[in-house]
Amino acid sequence: MGMFSALNIHTSGLTAERFRMDTISTNIANAETTRTEEGGPYIRKIAVFQEQLKTELDKKGQPQRVSAGIKAVAVVDSEEETPLVYRPEHPDADENGYVQMPNVNLMTEMIDMMVSRRAYEANLTALNTSKAILVKTLEIGR
Repeated sequence: MGMFSALNIHTSGLTAERFRMDTISTNIANAETTRTEEGGPYIRKIAVFQEQLKTELDKKGQPQRVSAGIKAVAVVDSEEETPLVYRPEHPDADENGYVQMPNVNLMTEMIDMMVSRRAYEANLTALNTSKAILVKTLEIGR
């Protein structure tokens, strides 16, 4: 694996984590949305990633599959149930006064956002380290 492959892997991680943060932000923004275009409450979204593989030749000239980073492949709906909350004054309340609320837990979303931020920072640090190594390598040739 070459030096530029490492840079591509780090940037794919940055892109994926940014996508995950955008998905989490959408969840937070819709934490109280009880009516969507599809009908019913907002359903929490989850970003799904997949490893990108590519084929390279090893030192013996044999093909091998190596990682080329990750990519976002889908945004899926959470399968958690939507809670019923007693709010008789709410316009979406049923005849018993219950409203079907989104299955978004703000605490979970904030934890996911912190984890995503840390992963983003780790990818950024690795990218900067790889760039510094590449610059030092070029300076050796002078």
